[in-house]
Amino acid sequence: MEKKALKQRILESSLELFQKNGYHGVTVEQIVEKANTSKGGFYHYFKSKDELLYEIHDVFISYVIKKAQETYDEYETPILRLCGMLHSFIKVFDVYNPYITVFYQESAYLQAAYKEVINEKRDQYRKLIERVIKEGQERGDFRREVPANIATMSIIGMINWSYKWYKRDGPLSIEQIGDVFRDLILHSIATEEGLTEASEQNQLLGKKEIVSEK
Repeated sequence: MEKKALKQRILESSLELFQKNGYHGVTVEQIVEKANTSKGGFYHYFKSKDELLYEIHDVFISYVIKKAQETYDEYETPILRLCGMLHSFIKVFDVYNPYITVFYQESAYLQAAYKEVINEKRDQYRKLIERVIKEGQERGDFRREVPANIATMSIIGMINWSYKWYKRDGPLSIEQIGDVFRDLILHSIATEEGLTEASEQNQLLGKKEIVSEK
């Protein structure tokens, strides 16, 4: 428990410092001071500041991969599988908001070896979504005329951009934003049959109005 607590403390301290001063504006010395540890404690978990930045990404990409696979195994239809994956994907921008913001702002500084691992994990996630869309096309739930790879990249690109504008204290909750995204995506790629299932499973906005909580 002590070691896990220290690693988390280092991660959270570095996130706060990176957000405030940028990746190159922060030293290992500043991180260990803020985390109330030593350089030995830092290097026990991270070989370098680069590996720390990689870990920041790995935390949230591992989360969405795990949740996506759990969703795939839990549900039987492509509509419900995609809806579940969209839910966890959108949720990550709230759960790991500081991680995502820092990573996207600073990822250009990663060494090639770390970028390669990250790209492999992103491909793993992309292929899982694309698989669900292709299965939905074969079943008649998703439109065949929409290429599955383009639909997949459009979904990922649209949701990924949330990090630029989503605010936890904004007018809409992450759940409300997720409702809008899900409705937009399903109305773009689903067939009439697919939309019928989505409606029956309460996955569409229908006549429900998204009202600001603020």
